[in-house]
Amino acid sequence: MEYLYIKSLHIIFITTWFAGLFYIIRLFIYFKEAEEKESPAKEILISQYQLMIKRLWYIITWPSAVLATLFAVWMLVINPEWLNFGWMQIKLGFVVLLFLYHWTCQIMYQQTQDGHIKYSSFALRIWNEVATIILFACTFLVVLKNSIGWIFGIVGIVGVSVLLMLGIKLYKRIRTKKSWDKN
Repeated sequence: MEYLYIKSLHIIFITTWFAGLFYIIRLFIYFKEAEEKESPAKEILISQYQLMIKRLWYIITWPSAVLATLFAVWMLVINPEWLNFGWMQIKLGFVVLLFLYHWTCQIMYQQTQDGHIKYSSFALRIWNEVATIILFACTFLVVLKNSIGWIFGIVGIVGVSVLLMLGIKLYKRIRTKKSWDKN
């Protein structure tokens, strides 16, 4: 019974961690777009986004990452044999990628707090999809577990990735056309 509570808490904090990661990039995009505005809107928006970003990052995203990790380690202490399974080893590889993604977001967070983010809004939109791909990969690996299942899952992730990138390019074209039509 203890294990099910730990697993439930792990799932809850994974959900809130990903929610934070998804939304933080949206805020970075809004921050970047605010940098291109005229005064006084620029200063007002940047100040507001800095506050929103800081609260999201340190009140939701970081605590969720720490707690999700804590409960994951606890589950592995209860069931250390899971570390012998290929699907778990691959999943842990994706978890390492998730931590690298999180760390990159930390760098972006610091840039916003310093008043300027160096990435374009288009690059940030693409970056936002990396977390989606990691979420798909981990979910397929945990649910399917067997070799054939996760291989098809990974192939599916590549397909979803291609579709996401095409969608981003289409969105960029639509935005460019709309801004061109306004002029």
